[in-house]
Amino acid sequence: MPGMNGDRLSQELVRIRPGLPIIMCTGFSEPFDQRRAADLGIRRLVMKPMAMNILATSVRQVLDGS
Repeated sequence: MPGMNGDRLSQELVRIRPGLPIIMCTGFSEPFDQRRAADLGIRRLVMKPMAMNILATSVRQVLDGS
């Protein structure tokens, strides 16, 4: 994503394909939280470092629509 951060990438993906299930993994928490993520169409926000079971659970929940 040269020249594009994760939130901008998410906005573009949702613009191109509304309803696309997006999970954002980030290590930066100050300017970004679950509420801002939801406003951008991101379904789950997972903070780094993460355990694989957290990522797996997030993927399952997003695919299930919960």
